[in-house]
Amino acid sequence: MADFYTQVVTVFLGFFAIMNPIANTAAFAALAGDEPKARQSKIAAKALLLTFVVIMAFSLLGKAIFHLFGITLPALRITGGILVFVIGYHMLNGGGSKLHSAEGDDDTDIAISPLAVPLLAGPGTIATAMNYSAAGGISGIAITLSVFALLCLITFVCFVFSGRILAAIGKSGLSIITRLMGLILAVIGTQMVIEGAKFVIHLG
Repeated sequence: MADFYTQVVTVFLGFFAIMNPIANTAAFAALAGDEPKARQSKIAAKALLLTFVVIMAFSLLGKAIFHLFGITLPALRITGGILVFVIGYHMLNGGGSKLHSAEGDDDTDIAISPLAVPLLAGPGTIATAMNYSAAGGISGIAITLSVFALLCLITFVCFVFSGRILAAIGKSGLSIITRLMGLILAVIGTQMVIEGAKFVIHLG
C-alpha cells in the first residue's frame, strides 16, 4: 500500500511540475483574458478535454507504439528525461522552453493550439505519461490517467479563476513558483535518465 501511495504522489508531482497550472494560468490569461467569462470557461474545458484525450491515447497505446517503431522503455526514459530536464532547466532560469511555449498562431483555435498542444500536452508531458504507463502495466495506466484527470480538473479551476489567482500571487510569486517547478522537473528528468541508463548497463 505504501508503494501505491508513493507511486501516486510521484506521478502527481511529475505531472504537476511539467504542466505547472499556475504558470499556465498566466499563459491562459494572456491568450483568453479579454474573453467573456462564459467563453473563457468553454475554451478552458475544450483545451483540457483535448489534453486528456491526447495523454490517454499515448498512455494506452504506448506499448503498441513501442513495438511499431522498435522503441524500448529505457530509450523512452532517457529521451523523455532529457526533454523534461530541458524544460525544467529553462523554467529554473526564469524562462520558458521552446518545447513548452505558449506562442502560437492567433488565427487558430487557441483551445487546440497553443493551449492543448503544446502548452499542456507537450513532448515532456507525453513522454512522462508514456514512461509512467509503460513502467507500471495496467495499474500504472490507471494511476497515470486518474492522476492526470485530477490535475486537469485543478488546471481548469485555475484557468476559470485566472484573474483572481494572478492578482493574488503577483509577478514575484509566479516567478518563484515557476523556478520551483523547474527544479522539480530537472530532478525528475535526471532520475528518468538514471533509471534508463541503469537498465541499459544492467543488460550490458
